[in-house]
Amino acid sequence: MEMEKSLVVTLIMAVATLVIGVHGVNGWKDDKVTAVHIGGKVLCQDCTKDWNHWAYGATSLKGCRVSVTCMDERKRVVYHANDETDEQGEFELMVSRYMINGKVMKPQGCLVRLVSSPHPECSIATDFGKGKSGAKLGSPSHVYPGLVKYTVGPFYFTSPMCDEPDTSSGSDDGDGRY
Repeated sequence: MEMEKSLVVTLIMAVATLVIGVHGVNGWKDDKVTAVHIGGKVLCQDCTKDWNHWAYGATSLKGCRVSVTCMDERKRVVYHANDETDEQGEFELMVSRYMINGKVMKPQGCLVRLVSSPHPECSIATDFGKGKSGAKLGSPSHVYPGLVKYTVGPFYFTSPMCDEPDTSSGSDDGDGRY
């Protein structure tokens, strides 16, 4: 029994060493990796339908814009790009590994967010999946020699009818009007 435990621990340590060796702690260690791929999906969520349709019946949106913004450790923007979703609502962004003055970009400094939807019936960005506020890159979803890919989302738009009004920005000057 003790030997089996030792073998399992040794195997786990070997796999962890291999994974860290391939993509490093921050996802950029492999010298063959020149760009990181960021992918995801954008869907339309209809609040006018029943709960099951709202929760599980979201449809893909073509033509939506999604952006990635990467900042350095001093919170300065060093990279920005955007992509448009395809027929399946999918996007694929690529971030160069090397930034200004040969600095290596760190994925932890990147945010992916919704920009716009060309569909008037589904054009209000929601924060499901952090699409509105920006999704940070966590652990890579795919690691192959020369390729590191992160998957975010899915992100959702909804109809203007489903948008909650912003009641926090009004100023009451005492006469009951805002």
